[in-house]
Amino acid sequence: MMRRIGKRTKLVLAGIAALMLIGLIIPIPDPLFNKPFATTLESNEGQLLAARIADDGQWRFPPADSLPENYKTCLLIFEDKHFHRHPGINPVSIFRAIYQNLRAGRIVSGGSTITMQVARMSMGNQPRTILQKMAEIWLTIRIEIKYSKKEILNLYANNAPFGGNVVGLSAASWRYYGRSPYHLSWAEVANMVILPNAPGLMYPGKNDAILLNKRNRLLQELKTRNIIDDLTYNLSTAEPLTQKPKPLPAVALHLLDRSIKEGKREKRVLTTLDYSLQNTVNELVKSYHENLKFKQIHNAAALIADIRTGKVVAYIGNAGLFDPIDHGQEVDIITSRRSPGSLLKPFLYAMAIDDGIITPGQILPDIPVYYQGFAPKNFDKQFRGAVPANLALRSSLNVPFVSLLKDYTFEKFHYKLVKLGLKSLNQPAGHYGLSIILGGGDVTLWEMTGLYAGMARTLQSFNENKGQYRYDLSDFQPLTYNADAETKSEKTQEYMISAGAAWHTLKAMQMLRRPDAESNWQQFSNSQSIAWKTGTSYGHKDAWAIGLNSTYVVGVWIGNADGEGRPDLTGVAAAAPLMFSIFDILGGNANFPMPVADMEMMSVCKQSGQRAGTNCPDAEVAPLAKSTLKTPSCHYHRLLHLDESEKYMVNSMCYPVHKMVTKPWFILPPAQAWFYKKYNSDFSLPPDCRDDCNTQAKGHMEMIYPRNFTKVFVPVEIDGQQGKVVFEAAHQNPEMKVFWYLNDEFIGETIRSHQLGLFPLAGTHLLSLVDEQGRELSVPFEAIND
Repeated sequence: MMRRIGKRTKLVLAGIAALMLIGLIIPIPDPLFNKPFATTLESNEGQLLAARIADDGQWRFPPADSLPENYKTCLLIFEDKHFHRHPGINPVSIFRAIYQNLRAGRIVSGGSTITMQVARMSMGNQPRTILQKMAEIWLTIRIEIKYSKKEILNLYANNAPFGGNVVGLSAASWRYYGRSPYHLSWAEVANMVILPNAPGLMYPGKNDAILLNKRNRLLQELKTRNIIDDLTYNLSTAEPLTQKPKPLPAVALHLLDRSIKEGKREKRVLTTLDYSLQNTVNELVKSYHENLKFKQIHNAAALIADIRTGKVVAYIGNAGLFDPIDHGQEVDIITSRRSPGSLLKPFLYAMAIDDGIITPGQILPDIPVYYQGFAPKNFDKQFRGAVPANLALRSSLNVPFVSLLKDYTFEKFHYKLVKLGLKSLNQPAGHYGLSIILGGGDVTLWEMTGLYAGMARTLQSFNENKGQYRYDLSDFQPLTYNADAETKSEKTQEYMISAGAAWHTLKAMQMLRRPDAESNWQQFSNSQSIAWKTGTSYGHKDAWAIGLNSTYVVGVWIGNADGEGRPDLTGVAAAAPLMFSIFDILGGNANFPMPVADMEMMSVCKQSGQRAGTNCPDAEVAPLAKSTLKTPSCHYHRLLHLDESEKYMVNSMCYPVHKMVTKPWFILPPAQAWFYKKYNSDFSLPPDCRDDCNTQAKGHMEMIYPRNFTKVFVPVEIDGQQGKVVFEAAHQNPEMKVFWYLNDEFIGETIRSHQLGLFPLAGTHLLSLVDEQGRELSVPFEAIND
């Protein structure tokens, strides 16, 4: 009989051993905790900026790979003093628990080690039974085999319940104390260790007496073990308990949502943002936004990046996120495509210098123009005839830049912009045409701020590098908010924009006139020098301002997310003041050293801005980018042959050569001259030809509208009658009377202001103008009726 029992016992034990062996062989779940995590966004210092709750409604932060030393010390003393000496199961603790449970007649203690608690949590905290306990023990052994002690502690701290919907040490630390677990005091750490022991019973603000008693007992043991001194103990026990969860930081929610869209859901996103600066600019934008709301302008965004690295240090995607009335505050304006207005003008200016099309001060035409139905106008609706390119940039004049783009070609401009980083311009160049320079193609604040940083970075690279390879392929790179992003530097001779062109552009941008509130900024000794540019979209729907000093680039957008325009919504009036307020916080000046190796000292004509020619009477020597060596010399100064009185132009057919006076003269085309003299009192028109010397109108009259073969749209008035079209011409001598003919039929005469309203029928016509001296000008055009 005894032999039979012994044999049966051996079989049972062998079966149990086999089951245990099978249990140990079967792989445990990987990951051990298959629960969704919250998404967290942190500054470059590790400060929490924002978080999105996990999909199961729990505040469970992504797992940390390390723990604060004071937390580990408290945890091991309170939960498992022999953690590092047992294989996951402490027999002494288990037998003590069995004794306590038998004595109480119910389960009052589990005798669990930290590893056993990890096993229990991973199995969903099932009801305590003997079979469940056995399963947990088996899993505990397997956990000890697979994971190191450090990893087991991390598993516990990252998944322990802390009351309510708070899971894990990191989430609990931010929810209860508003800071990282690495910045908790001994008293706070002790509290964090105790809460998972009975999170439902000892939730902060509930049963505080029990929680306080346990915390102080743990602190007493720390003192007894000489881990903390008497002073620390006394200060720790005097600390009050936290009463209720705190709201998590929400200072970069738009960037958090962007990171989720970019594949970082359930991740710990470590950013390049500066915590203090982010908060400061947030408050600044919020305050500025409050004033804008009175003007029915409801949205504002700001972006700050380090020029040298391209790393974003502040990101405010939209203001008023928590306003009770919905005005599209959830829209991240920084990544939204909007019309940039004039923001692309500095890049055309730089590219035109690089291609040898203009010098920085070369005059550009500023007269009414019509390009296949596109009739650009300046913001002030005025025309100046001819304007230096750098002044046109500083004044953000539209017409001169449309004319410049026509010479440069919009196809080439579009190609280079995309290559620089404007990926939003994803339509063919013809889709935008010449209007691209006035905001005809939508871009993002993220891209535009990065482009301006790239221009400044190009100049920095050139000035800092020596030898043959002075540029860097990473000069024009997208901005980044990822702390772990790496930029590959590669020196090269190639450039997207040359250092010389970049310097000319940035210097011109430093001369922009500031908004009224800062119009006398030069008078203050502490005023900053900023290179900046504004943009206003058609219909006053978007106001932009982008500025640079030597360290930072700041991009600002003001407007309404739904695209509603407002009269006060201009770059100068709405966006620039906020940009300058941000620079007041940042400090610093725009110090852009001249790239000497990419410059040449050249003689420049003061009137035309072109390289001085042989006929230029007034020239000055100035540093110009080497690329401007390709520009033509001044062709606006011509030698005129005058009579002895210098009142008339003459030629050898009508006047003795030996009596002629030869004199250089600054001559503009008639249309340009007609507008130019209004703004330049010292401008003198060339003398008229003597009556017997010239009967040709060429060089004396010019049509402003219509041009040759222009299609003229004839409107229909409200009463159904045919409307009137105003035609306009320019004459070098405004006192000269001009006679108008339509298809050889006399229709009127003008003097001084050569404008005439006509009622042409549909079809092709010939418009002819004849002045008092018989000089004639003819222009064919086609009238189109609605």
